[in-house]
Amino acid sequence: MENTIRQRRKALGLSQQALAEQCGVSRQTVNAIENNKYDPTLSLAFRLAQALDATVDELFHPDA
Repeated sequence: MENTIRQRRKALGLSQQALAEQCGVSRQTVNAIENNKYDPTLSLAFRLAQALDATVDELFHPDA
């Protein structure tokens, strides 16, 4: 699964640590998601979307 989390996070001026704190996960988890090494749970995907002012569909899409 591909995602646009890094681009949205940077556009909002958030660090990985700040996003992680908002979502209740570690910075390493955010890094792994951004690098497509970990697919988040549905609840985490919704927390990420809320923190990044986006929908889950805007953040995540299937591999091309």
